[in-house]
Amino acid sequence: MRVTIYLPDHLAQEVEAYRKARPGLSLSALVRELLERELVKRPEALLEVAGLVERAELSAREHDALIREER
Repeated sequence: MRVTIYLPDHLAQEVEAYRKARPGLSLSALVRELLERELVKRPEALLEVAGLVERAELSAREHDALIREER
């Protein structure tokens, strides 16, 4: 997927400083790393980011446990 994002100047400067301190780190890799880290903390956030739900009632773990109980 290709996505265009717009950053305020101050944030863009921070991103560039962060990348300069870590040679070889691409912007794509940085964004992937940060998104994966955030989505692992709160798996339901993936659905929210995708716009499929405004607020998930259950976390992914809670949903999985509920499905297992029903089986």
